[in-house]
Amino acid sequence: MTTFPLQINPEDAIHEITEMNRQMVEGVKILSRLKHDDVQVGTAPKEEVYREDKLVLYRYKPVVDNLFPIPILISYALVNRPAVADLQENRSLVRNLLKLGMDVYLIDWGYPTRADRWLTLDDYINGYIHNCVEFICEKHGLDKINLLGICQGGAMSLCYAALHPEKLKNLITMVTPVDFHAREEGKEQGLLNTWGTNMDPDLMIEALGNVPGDFMNFGFLMLQPFQLNFQKYTDMLDLMDSEEKLVSFLRMEEWIFDSPDQAGEAYRQFLKDFFQQNKLIKGEVELDGKRVDLSNITMPVLNIYADKDHLVPPPSSKALEKYVGSKDYTAKGFPVGHIGMYVSGKAQRDLAPAIAEWVRERG
Repeated sequence: MTTFPLQINPEDAIHEITEMNRQMVEGVKILSRLKHDDVQVGTAPKEEVYREDKLVLYRYKPVVDNLFPIPILISYALVNRPAVADLQENRSLVRNLLKLGMDVYLIDWGYPTRADRWLTLDDYINGYIHNCVEFICEKHGLDKINLLGICQGGAMSLCYAALHPEKLKNLITMVTPVDFHAREEGKEQGLLNTWGTNMDPDLMIEALGNVPGDFMNFGFLMLQPFQLNFQKYTDMLDLMDSEEKLVSFLRMEEWIFDSPDQAGEAYRQFLKDFFQQNKLIKGEVELDGKRVDLSNITMPVLNIYADKDHLVPPPSSKALEKYVGSKDYTAKGFPVGHIGMYVSGKAQRDLAPAIAEWVRERG
């Protein structure tokens, strides 16, 4: 096979290098005048309304006069901070829901310490989530509320809905793994499932107690090592001369590297029962001596998934339809990745309206 030498135009090369240096200089100027407050995430106005151990329940300040009468509680994953749902003013699921008249509550799981080493999934689901639901019901004089579970928080919300169906008016799950062994045709398992399947959680918990957040974050980065460790920082050069784009990039970095430790027992159970043994769809997860049967989920269900999700492949989320007992089931996909569900332009435009409209139609 004949090969040809790469032709480089000296003038083009000089121009590219000069432009790169200009961008770097402008970026340094921007960074030198930025303060930490400029890159904070999760800044939508809210108030603490309930606290238990490390958990804090927040209620966001309404921005319209006519609120929907049934509040919505957001339960995010344990492995990252929920601020990704309110990354910045123009990229915020929370703010978009507020604009549409939703009364929004959010669980902040906090940062587990060694004192939380023995917390179990039962503590999180039948304890913390249930207590937050009860608090909101009592505050508003209601028997039921709406629950939005995201990612791992969605899997825990499914468990809660199956065990306490009488407490939920509607259930929304978003980028939520359900069948942890599902895969797209012609592809391997989702990257996160592959990673979790090959761990020894017993050895890890015996050695570490709690699982360090830095270890978890390193694992996520290694799922796409080139894109997440090198490419994004070379791509950052294209943002260096735009303060708005650079600050947006830094906000995402602020969220990514704010990784709480994981309570040892809860992590062990989630890894073994969900990732490795796929017990959720088998009806074999047990919490407080009761079996989690997804067919007990009879309230309306809206299941939102990301078509390009490399962490939770669409078949893993879409499998939910086969197991819930609800006769009112809706699945909606978005042409984005896992993180794109929070930050992409299409998601910003369409996600919150889809949730609000679906909830309002069900009263």
